[in-house]
Amino acid sequence: MTILVGYLPTPEGEAAVEAGLREGALRGERVIIVNSPRRGAPVDEHMVGEAARDELLRRAKEAGVEAEVRQPLHDDDLPETFDRLVEETGASLIVIGLRHRSLVGKFVLGSAAQRILMEAEVPVLTVKAAR
Repeated sequence: MTILVGYLPTPEGEAAVEAGLREGALRGERVIIVNSPRRGAPVDEHMVGEAARDELLRRAKEAGVEAEVRQPLHDDDLPETFDRLVEETGASLIVIGLRHRSLVGKFVLGSAAQRILMEAEVPVLTVKAAR
C-alpha cells in the first residue's frame, strides 16, 4: 500500500511530510510526496526543485521509508488530482497539512483541503504546523 502526502514548502507542508513519514514507517508502507504545481503558472514558488526533492528523499530514507516525489500538474482541482493518485497507486491514506484560516476566508474561498477531507475515498490525516 501507499501513503500520499500533500507537500508545499511551508510549515504545514513540512508537518505533513513528517506525519506521512511516521505513518509510512509505522505501517511499513511507501510514501509518495505530492508537490502539485498549478498547470500553466509561469512561476510557482511552491514547486520544489531538484535539491529540495533530494532532501525530501533523504529524510524518507533516514526514516526507513521508501519514497518518491511526484509533481503532477493540476488545473484548479487539486482534490481531483488526489483522487486520481489514490486510484492509480491504491493509496490507503492521504496526509495533508492545514493552515489557519479565518471563518470568513473558509466561507468565501472554499478550501481544497476541505474538499479532500469530504470527497476522498480513503482516510485523510490532517496535521497543523507547530506555532
